[in-house]
Amino acid sequence: MDQYEYIRTAHRVYEKSIRQIQKETGHSRVTIRKVLQGEFPEYKRRSSQSYPVLEKHRETIRRWLKEDRENPKKQRHTARRIYTRLIEEEGYEGSEVTVRRYVRQVKVKEGMDTSGAFLVLEPECGKEAEADWGEALAIVKGIRTPFHFFCMRPRFSGKPFVRAYPCERQQAFFDAHVHAFDFFGGVFPVLVYDNIKSAVEKVLTGRNRIEQDAFRKLRSYYNFEARFCNPGSANEKGGVEGVIGYVRRNFLVPVPVVESFEELNEHLLRSCLKHGSHRIAGRTENIDSLFEREKECLIPLPAVPLASIALLEANVDKYLTVVVNKNRYSVPVSYVRSKARVELSIDRVDIFHEGRRIANHARLFGNNKWQLDPQHYLELIRRKPGAFDSALVIRRWREEWPVCLEKLLLRFKERQGETSGIKDFISVLMLYRDYPPEDIEAVVGLALENSVSTSDGIKHMLIYSGPEEHFEPLAGWPTTTVPDITRYAGLGVI
Repeated sequence: MDQYEYIRTAHRVYEKSIRQIQKETGHSRVTIRKVLQGEFPEYKRRSSQSYPVLEKHRETIRRWLKEDRENPKKQRHTARRIYTRLIEEEGYEGSEVTVRRYVRQVKVKEGMDTSGAFLVLEPECGKEAEADWGEALAIVKGIRTPFHFFCMRPRFSGKPFVRAYPCERQQAFFDAHVHAFDFFGGVFPVLVYDNIKSAVEKVLTGRNRIEQDAFRKLRSYYNFEARFCNPGSANEKGGVEGVIGYVRRNFLVPVPVVESFEELNEHLLRSCLKHGSHRIAGRTENIDSLFEREKECLIPLPAVPLASIALLEANVDKYLTVVVNKNRYSVPVSYVRSKARVELSIDRVDIFHEGRRIANHARLFGNNKWQLDPQHYLELIRRKPGAFDSALVIRRWREEWPVCLEKLLLRFKERQGETSGIKDFISVLMLYRDYPPEDIEAVVGLALENSVSTSDGIKHMLIYSGPEEHFEPLAGWPTTTVPDITRYAGLGVI
């Protein structure tokens, strides 16, 4: 009678479908329709479900499910896999629905199915935060660029910090921590991670880990404790996992269109600050209010942030480049085949020789890329003008320089000849070392209008086209009157 009442109430009062009632009760649709028609007022539920076709396979199913306890979670039998194995190996002729129903019963009876059960947690204020990486897409300088973003989320307040990087390397990982601690105004005593390679050298049994030396230095500097999830158990830091999806769906939709990673990070920072007015389900205060209490419990920041710079030794090769992380960066020609020291930060590459900086480049990510400064090669090309058109550094530069330079090169060749014209044109390109590009291009345009066809003429125009310099007299220095030289015109000639 209880089942009879439940079925009729579910359908008539709560408007549940026959299919939904079937899933909830396990009764067939025919039985449910008869109950709804009022034909079974004395209906009684069966004491046990019979499986006439599945009967001889029930022990096999139980054995497979018990064996799964020793296997990795991601390599255990699903009901679908059990069904296909029964057909292939046991000659089963029944339906998949029957197999699924029996598998569900066995898992519940044996305590195997607890995936739908959750504990209500109440994190301690200012105690723990979770950190992880996510991936997304942005349009940077007109190019669709995949990027990685670092997330840190306190468990108590839920206030997110997000920062984008071109890669997930250890240096980016450390730099993200420095910016995150600065954003929160302190350090969380405990940080929870996956077994990320930037932090973990080797996973041991249980919670034991061998940490990377550099990561231990980071921990020691900021005085926090690292706790790592069990392998394959990302749910142990489900808060930051949820933030990664939220950031991707909200902060990064529509796809950001930016000119640089700096602009992208400014966008993410504004989004994080705006998110502070959000209220998490089940909480009475918004994120910013909770964080105001939480930040009082944080470990104070050290007086000086940790410098995320790697020092490397390198050799300048015959192509005037040093190789750093499988990418090449140019140096001036006078340092060919010499030794250099490289200071590698997250976004810059500084190259030194005997304590003097000789080159500075934006950092490249990926493999087999070349970052070449044209000024490093101009002296060499002037000695070998035949290589001008095919030199990689010139070919790249010509894609960007203005049309006026192409016109000037053509005029130099016409007036001075191919070789001499190229050499003299390289002298014009060398002026970019000392003058702003807009000044040079303005003077080149003026030179084309006035038929100037030598680098000396262009340099002369640059020197005298600048604003007149006016010098104030020194304080206390007597002023002098400028003589009137027109009086000499009236003097007679002796």
